[in-house]
Amino acid sequence: MTARRIVLGVAGVILLAVAWELYKALAPADGLVIGGLTVLPRTSDAAMPHLWTMLGRALEPVSGAAGSPLLVVATLQAAAFSLGVAGVGLLVGVVVGVGLAMLMQRFRTAESALLPWIVLSQTVPLIAIAPLVKRWGATLHTESFRWEDWMSVAVIASYLAFFPVAIGALRGFEAPDAAHRDLFRSYGVGWWRSFVRLRLPASVPYLVPALRLAAANAVVGTVVAEVSIGLNGGIGRMIIVFGQSGSADPAKQWSPIAGAVLIGLVAAGVIVLLGTVLRRYRRAEVTA
Repeated sequence: MTARRIVLGVAGVILLAVAWELYKALAPADGLVIGGLTVLPRTSDAAMPHLWTMLGRALEPVSGAAGSPLLVVATLQAAAFSLGVAGVGLLVGVVVGVGLAMLMQRFRTAESALLPWIVLSQTVPLIAIAPLVKRWGATLHTESFRWEDWMSVAVIASYLAFFPVAIGALRGFEAPDAAHRDLFRSYGVGWWRSFVRLRLPASVPYLVPALRLAAANAVVGTVVAEVSIGLNGGIGRMIIVFGQSGSADPAKQWSPIAGAVLIGLVAAGVIVLLGTVLRRYRRAEVTA
């Protein structure tokens, strides 16, 4: 099954590359325009370079300055930086999400009070709260601690990541059958031991899909927050900077986009590995 998924994944990437080149070869250079509105994208070299052109540009220096690194090296460094920030955000989001789910499962009053606010929190535009998080974080400093911009980005990533974890974990914690819960209660098992022995294993089929969504949300939140906050060194900022020179060097701007895709693939791969480790508990996995 794992080999089949890998083959299908590689085949999907190859088909996407073939579709890119076919569209570029067959579609008009100005794209499809209906009533003055561009319905399909342009296929000119400035807007849509060939894949081999992008690959060749990635193996060249970023700029003509002396000592400039290869574009692929700079992209991987930026991707690694953003991946680390997204990882911190995902970890915080998982801790917060699971903690809220435990609280809501333990106390029904907490579920009634918190769940609407958890849902409502995801309606706030990300681009609107990112500068506020940076401003609030700047006030949190002491002689031995200084709030860094990457911490604000990690908070934004965790803000998007905690929601699917909280909802998925709550559904999982409430998943055990009534007969099993009654059996633990009849033996006088306390809430904590019942949670660890019964509710936590039962939540795995719900948590793994939720973690997939959380990982994707953390990556998206990181890239968008890097742009909104102006954090240097990450892939989001690189997309903006390279996009400004897109008309003069169109192939260059696609490298950080590929780097962002790579971050998402790595994050998804980590969750797949985690799911493989927990496969004994995933007999009835539920789609998130």
